[in-house]
Amino acid sequence: MHDFRKLDVWEKSMQLATNIYDLTSEYPDTEKYGLISQMRRSSISIPSNIAEGAGRSHNKEFAQFLSISMGSAFELETQLLLSIRLNLVKKENVKHILDELESVCKMLNVLKQRFTKIQSPKI
Repeated sequence: MHDFRKLDVWEKSMQLATNIYDLTSEYPDTEKYGLISQMRRSSISIPSNIAEGAGRSHNKEFAQFLSISMGSAFELETQLLLSIRLNLVKKENVKHILDELESVCKMLNVLKQRFTKIQSPKI
């Protein structure tokens, strides 16, 4: 087991989720059950899966949950890009969030690689 609270990627993804809540609070009420709900769930899924995976017994399981977090991050990116296309936000107003998201994805990838490295058996 790993202490997820000590992982920089968990802390960074918690801040990202907070920023998504702040951003979507400015969306129109007509998106309450659409993009607002989807974006909040995607953003929450990132740190939640990191935490759940950290509680697993095997590194391979942890790596699987990191993959799920990565999928949620890509889902969130898509929703942010759609928000721009729908003129719900301006690109310059979400650039910092997209940058944060890219950073989280890179961190997830590095951490996942660390836990999926196949060690050759000693002969």
